Amino acid sequence: MADPASPTPRSLPALQAAFLDWARTDGLTWIYLFKALAAAFLALGIAMRLDLPQPRTAMTTVFIVMQPQSGAILAKSFYRIGGTLVGLVATLALIAVFAPQRELFLGALALWTGICTAGAARNRNFRSYGFLLAGYTAALIGIPAAQHPDGAFLSALTRVAEVSLGVLCAGFVGALVFPQQATLQMRTTVRARFSAFVEYVAAALSGYVDRPQIERQNARFLAEIVGFEAMRSIAVFEGPESRGRSGRLARLNSEFMTASTRFHALHQLMNRLRGAGATEAVNALEPYFKELAPLLHSPGEPVLTALDAAGSATKLEAFKAALPRRVREARAVLAAQPDFPLLDFDTASELLYRFVDDMHAYALTYASLAATTHERERTPERYEPKTNAVLTAVAGIRGAIVMAALSVFWVTSAWPNGSLLVLNAAAVCALASSSPRPTRMASQMAAGTVLAVIVGFIVVFGAYPHIDGFPLLCAVLTPALAIGIFMTTRAKLAGYGAGYCIFFCVLAAPDNLVHYDPAGYANDALAVVLSMLASAVAFAVLLPPSTPWLRGHLLSDLRRQVILACKAPLATARGRFESRARDLAFQAHALMEQEPAEQRDALAWLIAVLEVGHAVIDLRRELAGLPSDARYARTMPWRRSIAQSAKTLTALFARPSDARFDAALAANHDAIAAAQQALAAFAPPREDRHRMQRILSYLHFVRTALIDPNSPLSRYAGAARRDTAAPA
Repeated sequence: MADPASPTPRSLPALQAAFLDWARTDGLTWIYLFKALAAAFLALGIAMRLDLPQPRTAMTTVFIVMQPQSGAILAKSFYRIGGTLVGLVATLALIAVFAPQRELFLGALALWTGICTAGAARNRNFRSYGFLLAGYTAALIGIPAAQHPDGAFLSALTRVAEVSLGVLCAGFVGALVFPQQATLQMRTTVRARFSAFVEYVAAALSGYVDRPQIERQNARFLAEIVGFEAMRSIAVFEGPESRGRSGRLARLNSEFMTASTRFHALHQLMNRLRGAGATEAVNALEPYFKELAPLLHSPGEPVLTALDAAGSATKLEAFKAALPRRVREARAVLAAQPDFPLLDFDTASELLYRFVDDMHAYALTYASLAATTHERERTPERYEPKTNAVLTAVAGIRGAIVMAALSVFWVTSAWPNGSLLVLNAAAVCALASSSPRPTRMASQMAAGTVLAVIVGFIVVFGAYPHIDGFPLLCAVLTPALAIGIFMTTRAKLAGYGAGYCIFFCVLAAPDNLVHYDPAGYANDALAVVLSMLASAVAFAVLLPPSTPWLRGHLLSDLRRQVILACKAPLATARGRFESRARDLAFQAHALMEQEPAEQRDALAWLIAVLEVGHAVIDLRRELAGLPSDARYARTMPWRRSIAQSAKTLTALFARPSDARFDAALAANHDAIAAAQQALAAFAPPREDRHRMQRILSYLHFVRTALIDPNSPLSRYAGAARRDTAAPA
């Protein structure tokens, strides 16, 4: 008879499924916890064996660079070592020039730290750690060494050795012990994003997507674009396979941005036509939409793999090749109808063709990932996450002010532990500045540090005197460190965990010769906590990110991307415009996390900027493709009307107002009329006529975007504006 407690064959699959689910979630947390402890103890043990002056520095470095993915560890370590070397050179230069005068040295160090903090805030990827370490290393090495200039060089080299040891141990353990690679996660992300976008397109073409769902989808795409680029930037460190596809992955992200923007423009235009009662134009276009959705799927299944995408690309290519002829035939029939809105039909059909072309390129790049090498790897358009210049400057100035203020306090109070106060303020300012909510990050780190102070006191004075040998030391430190490591694996507790792990090591990690000095420990703990609190107060008082002026400036910078679309070199205009606009919107969205209404307004501005900016870039490309003929010269009246329309458009987005809205709408009206008159006057050849019609389509789309009642520009559409009806 079977033991009733033993699992039956029927229950085994359920147990296996439960185990696999645990392994994919909590199991990964336990693996990461084990790896972080192993790397920290390895660094500590080697530093002690080499008799380095401060083994705790190597241990602290492990927790600064440790990440779940091996590529993230390597990327972070690469920039950390680079930043450390830069900080070393800067430190030696500052000591050589200013060491005899402590006040001048601290002032120069505050300025250098402010510059590095600005650099860390500017680069919202692993490059920020290079700037962070360039400033932190200067303070870590410079402040103690400036008090003893004769030993500055040796002190600097030992600090670099300790930091490098921690970096190497974290990289070694992360890459060799149960490695978790970002490459595998990227494959899943690429597949899931393509499938989700295809489903969204199919649903929207069927009319099943309402505006709140569109807003949620745009916010999701926004986060995915930024997250995908961050993942790609760390995957290149994991091996030649990832590096060999890095350019195509960057291109894939760029093409996804373009395709999603184009589809949204097409969807919005169709909604406007339906709202305006242009049922004939809508009915003429509906058959194309019904044919398009099935092309994005394999027979009966969604596109999941690169091979599936190759089949989808083939079908899209055939549809794209036949589309212009079919549209011309349909247009000829519709043109015979009196009062048919041909300009609406031309605009929508042009956007449809461009969307199909963009999806074809997107599917081709996805399909190319199956090959080790491919021609699409070359000349990709890069997505560069850069923080707004004003926010960057504010972060740098704030960091310099905190350093200068705490330096003054140290000098005037003559507090022996003031050096630690100033040193940790440099690190906290740089770390928090790269966070979307730096005040909360600094506050969480302060709370985590307070907990580390309490636990560290128990460990140092309650446990250390009773143990002997490295194995027992590791056993004592394991539960104390595991608390902080676990918190870093939870998004809401990550700030607490970072403060706990880093400053537990600073305060309680052992040196080769342990000194039991409760008063000294209390002073060090007080210095660390005060540096945290000073940084948190600075972020809350000195132009905090929640300041309406800063939020307004961020939205103003987002609107000014239309100026970039109008004036940037055409070769790079689309990539720079799309990348910059989405990155600014992501910053604004993160900044307004607690204000849903403000977030929706930022997304609405993003949609308006992307729609108009894309149309302007397409318009510029069509104008640039016109032949060298006097009829198309820039001095012709119709070309001057288009230039005037672009001028009023940039003025409107630079500083929106009722008067500028009316001026932009009037100039657009005049440009459409002038282009139509020119097209009728000189009857250009077939290819040139099609180009002129496309120019008219983009001008008309800009007009529909301006008068869209759901656009944030509608608040400037006063009752006094002129009649906006476009010429027939």
